[in-house]
Amino acid sequence: MATALSDTSATKVTEHSISVAAPPADVYRLVADVSAWPQVFGPTVHVEVLQDADPERGGEQTLRIWATAEGRVRAWTSRRVLDPATRRIVFRQVVPAPPVAAMGGEWRIEERDDGTARVVLLHDYRAVGDDPEAEALIARAVDRNSTAELAALKKAAELGASGDELRMTFSDTQIVHGDAADVYAFLARADLWPQRLPHVARLDLTEEDGGVQHMDMDTRSPDGSLHNTTSIRVLFVDRREIVYKQLRVPVAMSGHTGRWEIEPLGDGTVRATSWHTVTLDPEGVRSALGSDATLQEARDLVRKALGGNSSATLRHAGRFAEEARART
Repeated sequence: MATALSDTSATKVTEHSISVAAPPADVYRLVADVSAWPQVFGPTVHVEVLQDADPERGGEQTLRIWATAEGRVRAWTSRRVLDPATRRIVFRQVVPAPPVAAMGGEWRIEERDDGTARVVLLHDYRAVGDDPEAEALIARAVDRNSTAELAALKKAAELGASGDELRMTFSDTQIVHGDAADVYAFLARADLWPQRLPHVARLDLTEEDGGVQHMDMDTRSPDGSLHNTTSIRVLFVDRREIVYKQLRVPVAMSGHTGRWEIEPLGDGTVRATSWHTVTLDPEGVRSALGSDATLQEARDLVRKALGGNSSATLRHAGRFAEEARART
């Protein structure tokens, strides 16, 4: 449910709420745990914790957040104050992304008479220059993202402990006798992957400011079939790391995020690692693998498919870097 609480001043205030059939403490933990946000919340691409708070006592937390809004990726720094005792989290953007001039709000997780939760999400915001068109754009983004986030929060919370069974994280590593900059360059230039990687049949790449890439990719499976995915990547040149979130995932998954890490080992070699975090979709698993398919079968299939492609990419990136070193 969405409600506009104030439209008479430059500062706009809105309220969105939803009922969740789960204990309020469990719902609060999902909102407080930002590490899981890219898996839980569709608009959230990546979150980095710059200053953390004690999960038991609460306190101040500083975050850097990348999220989609109106077809673009916005990045901003937010400060949150966590209060586990009252199950409230107040947030305020420290460095907003234009056209937002100011943005803040509050999560309230309230206990209903039957012991389940009611979640209230408040926002207050202003547009740069109090521009009406910018205000309308922000209003649409706040409404769309808040509605989507609350629905996703409800789904994740009501899964309860079974939700943990659906999530898996794994990695593949390649030791490269080359330079970290060359390994990074190979991974960053995804537009060249169709010429460089046998399993990439097609890839369209567009870029935004701030090291953000949008990818639309067709991947070739061992049986020759093609699978389409769309992803957003955020490139961190200074630490040679790339994080990404798939927006369109294979049918057996409900979420897939990952990152490429490149670490010089100090002896002329580099450790290149691909990380994946996947949330399985039980209905999608049955649709893709049959009504009798188990989650373990799906885990094994996902691990083999994603790990195989990642390992192949790492091998080609390593060969590229090693050949570049040999030419110098």
